[in-house]
Amino acid sequence: MKVALAQLASPDTETAAHRLERVRQSLAAFRADADLIVLPELWRVGYNHFADYQAAAETLDGPTVQVLAAVARERRCYLHIGSIVERADGDRLRNTAVLLDPHGRIAHRYSKIHVFGYRSEEARLLQPGQQIRVADTAFGRTAATTCYDLRFPGLWSELVDAGAEIVVVPAAWPAARLAHWRLLTGARAVDNQVIVIACNAVGTHNGVELGGHSRVVDPWGEVLGEAGAEEGFTVVDIDPAVVARTRAEFPVLADRLDDYRGLNRCEVPA
Repeated sequence: MKVALAQLASPDTETAAHRLERVRQSLAAFRADADLIVLPELWRVGYNHFADYQAAAETLDGPTVQVLAAVARERRCYLHIGSIVERADGDRLRNTAVLLDPHGRIAHRYSKIHVFGYRSEEARLLQPGQQIRVADTAFGRTAATTCYDLRFPGLWSELVDAGAEIVVVPAAWPAARLAHWRLLTGARAVDNQVIVIACNAVGTHNGVELGGHSRVVDPWGEVLGEAGAEEGFTVVDIDPAVVARTRAEFPVLADRLDDYRGLNRCEVPA
């Protein structure tokens, strides 16, 4: 199976409408075979362009999904559109990731549960999601988390319990914490015995440099492919069957406790 990671920039001087058309053209011009194409988090608005969130908000049948659904149909591939600012219920806004199937239909969606508040307006502007989902796809049981969710292993345990084998992670991870990006994508792949497909943004959004280095990590922690810090596509070969093989050969998931909060907390003697 071939996965294409599409690292995108969201320049401050570019409108959301122009960016959508530019990305559409870039996807149309990309001729390499790919069974799955993955885009970053909130690339259309630019993650750090917080003042634009309200104006950029759209529904799941809005322009971003419609335009990229046509691309998925034309290419006959799965297309993970990254995430959009979704106008969900009334004025509620969410950071929602969407996977389209080769017919352009929504195969999976996920609203980011851990919205980010450190030097970020995301937690103030967007409502956290409340649900996890795992979808059956042609390449296996697939789920998503978004960017900051990488830091919360409990969420990932829930995904594995729900049957996840592949986890797609659209992100707008800053260059300043690139070491954490590499560490956490690897750790989540290993401790959950899943394939992690992580696509990061690049460029500078509202004064913040994004780190790029999109990557795919297998259940043994092997990095199957990693991009640099520039815009462009990186194609990675993966074997989804490695998840079942790894879990059979080294069945650590069977030894997890359901709830570690039930353990006794012993006082340390003075």
